[in-house]
Amino acid sequence: MTMNVSEAVAARISVRAFLDQPVSDDLLRELLAKSARAPSGGNVQPWRVYVLNGERMESFKQTVSESTRAEIPAYEIYPPGLSEPYRSSRYKVGEDMYALLGIPREDKAARIARLFENYQFFGAPAGLFCYVDKQMGLPQWSDLGMFLQTFMLLATEAGLGTCAQEAWAARPGVVSDFLQPPEQWMLFCGMAIGYTDQDAPVNQLRSERAAVADFATFVS
Repeated sequence: MTMNVSEAVAARISVRAFLDQPVSDDLLRELLAKSARAPSGGNVQPWRVYVLNGERMESFKQTVSESTRAEIPAYEIYPPGLSEPYRSSRYKVGEDMYALLGIPREDKAARIARLFENYQFFGAPAGLFCYVDKQMGLPQWSDLGMFLQTFMLLATEAGLGTCAQEAWAARPGVVSDFLQPPEQWMLFCGMAIGYTDQDAPVNQLRSERAAVADFATFVS
């Protein structure tokens, strides 16, 4: 039975462990075509996407694992000196994830190893990279978010799991060396795509969300 939108929103999570089950290029093309209906100011459609799958994905993972290149991040993922309540929310979801993985705070090596699993797409068989032309501004970056969310909801409807990964912004060089995008394109994020390993403890994580009263003011 097809999910409705509310069900897809409720079911979507950041998946960090995947089954060893391939995803077809045809399905990914279909999801991207549908996602292109996402809102876009002035119909600019600023997203530029590379899809990695199959042997090319495995080749990319190997390239990343062997790379010792010093990187300059494409942008700061979080603002420096992040204030409350944002700091505590970010801290808590990290601690909740490590608790599910059984990695204590003092085990720095295990935490770093886990962090680097980002750069293997958490074992996903497919993934994408989302670029944006450097001439684009903040409004177009918001278009990227709407496009990516649309894709993730459609993927959920199709039975796939996803994880949007801004962590790739810390390694734009190794990604661009492999993909060879136009010089004027800037890496925004990656996304792991595959079939969710329902038995993996890390996929039991459900991050908390603030109550409507905490972030919305009704003026009537």
